[in-house]
Amino acid sequence: MSTAPASPDVANQVQTAVDAIMRRGLVGLEYISLEDPKVGSTPKDTVLTEGSMKLYHYRAQTDEVYRIPLLVVTSLVSKPYILDLTPGQSMMEFLVKQGYDVYLIDWGVPRKEDKNLRLDDYVLRRIPNCIARIQEDTGETQVNLLGYCVGGSLATMYLGTHADAPVANMACLTTPLNFKGMGLFSQWTDERYFDVDRIVDTLGNVPGEILLSAFDMLRPTGRLMSPIQVLDRIRDDKYVKSFMMVDRWAADQIPFPGEAFRQMVKELYWKNAMLEGTLELGGRRVDLESIRVPMVHAMAEHDHIVPYEAAKPLLDNVGSEDTEEVVLRGGHASLVAGGNAMYRLWPKLDQWLSVRST
Repeated sequence: MSTAPASPDVANQVQTAVDAIMRRGLVGLEYISLEDPKVGSTPKDTVLTEGSMKLYHYRAQTDEVYRIPLLVVTSLVSKPYILDLTPGQSMMEFLVKQGYDVYLIDWGVPRKEDKNLRLDDYVLRRIPNCIARIQEDTGETQVNLLGYCVGGSLATMYLGTHADAPVANMACLTTPLNFKGMGLFSQWTDERYFDVDRIVDTLGNVPGEILLSAFDMLRPTGRLMSPIQVLDRIRDDKYVKSFMMVDRWAADQIPFPGEAFRQMVKELYWKNAMLEGTLELGGRRVDLESIRVPMVHAMAEHDHIVPYEAAKPLLDNVGSEDTEEVVLRGGHASLVAGGNAMYRLWPKLDQWLSVRST
């Protein structure tokens, strides 16, 4: 029994569908196999260098720019390009296009000689030096601060040790204060079992591989599930691109300066000194009650790095009367990057900053 050949129309429709699926699949595979993703590409200039640290100034993309410059303080734990992921999915690009005069501190990749850097160096020297450079650059006396993760903790320490800080407003994004609420991190660094002195004395800077292993253990199935999640939505080019770039950022860990790590473990994890009001840097107590500037704190519902319990107490312990807490859907990275951030955090941040930047 012979089979009639398919009509030309049906054959063309099938071929078109197959071609579309192949193109979709190849686009997804392009991002999966991408060796050197284009990250951190919003145009900027380096205006200050100190050791491995660089202060960037993003070039204006609008004719009208808000008067008060915005200084972004990034985390010590990872590279800052999560905030400037890729064109069209970059918080820095968004802020610049909205008319903000944006500066960002990139702490850089710690070198061997950076093993002696302490929190004191970041809070009492480098942040003030960056603010002074911005004042010189812009002629403005005040700045707005935006801190992400531990960058928000550093910015808070700065304000808590500088009663006369030239800061008008501060926005924090998933910033820990209660380090006893840091979930598994708190358990792993338990004083009874965690020999931080041996680690730092032996290694100097804490290798990024150790930090990556710790992050992976927070979600043991994460690395296993990532390829499955991507393949499940392989036709969604935008999702695949964003997912893979965020995933690469999460794996792109850098060393942590040894003495700063020792200090964080002993003072913040063991003593919870920042929340208890006993943290001292360079002989100055970090006085949260002395912080009076307007503040907003955005947190993520499903943040496994900085859980809500760790971030929640921040606004409750500062002396500011003008405060706002925002809890949004998403995780630690998706709060600030990708489609989730584009439609939730970024507009909210713009709304809050715009009336406080003129």
